[in-house]
Parts: sequence; structure tokens; C-alpha cells
Amino acid sequence: MGLPWLREESAAHMVGVAQMVEHWLVVPVAAGSSPVIHPMLKASTDVERETTTRSSVSPDAPWQTVVWNDPVNLMSYVTHVFRSYFGFSKSEAQRLMLQVHQDGRAIVANGPREEMERHTEAMHEYGLWATVDRASQ
Repeated sequence: MGLPWLREESAAHMVGVAQMVEHWLVVPVAAGSSPVIHPMLKASTDVERETTTRSSVSPDAPWQTVVWNDPVNLMSYVTHVFRSYFGFSKSEAQRLMLQVHQDGRAIVANGPREEMERHTEAMHEYGLWATVDRASQ
């Protein structure tokens, strides 16, 4: 039973490709396992993988939690949240609140992504609009 949209030339080409792949792959006996790459191909693949990994791996760039201005929360409430959650002094919390109010946003924390995600989630629980952004280099 053929597929009406698949021409004979395409089907023959696909069979040829499948045979080439089968020639270079050794399928393991265990069901559900991944194919094992032929030893001749494995050496070049490992070198490529290591080279790619080395070039793409860099120390995790710092992330930041950004709180955005919204038309809902009072400035006194935002100051309260910054003091109670982050432990900022009254003057620092007010400075950040005014930055949110006047500039539309303020960076309230910097650090690893996971920690910034926790801070952002906490800001959401307080009813503030916040996002996690990659810190500019």
C-alpha cells in the first residue's frame, strides 16, 4: 500500500538513505535504547561535540528581577513589599519604589536565574508585576 503523495522516485531515495543509515548504525539489542553510532563516526562526532560544548559553555551570566509599574498598587504598598521581602532599608525601598513609579521599572535583585525566578514569583504573590531578565553585560 503506497502513499498517494509519495512518488516512486522519492520512495526509492528514502529507501537508499535508510540503507546507508542502517549501514553506519548498530542498533542495540535492548528495546527502547538509542542507536549506537558506528565507531568510525563516533570519534569525529565526539570531537565536534566537545568543540561545540567548549565554545558554547560560559559562566552563567547574571540575571535580574525587574519590578514594573502598574496602575493598581499604591506606592506605600510597593515600599512595604520591598522592605518586608527583600529586607531593604526604608530609604532604599522608597528609592526603588520611586524608580518603578517614575521610570516604569526598577531592578530589585541580581543573581543566578533560579534565585531571580523565586523573587519574581514572590513579587507576583504580592500582586506586583515582575519579570526575570538577563543582566546586560
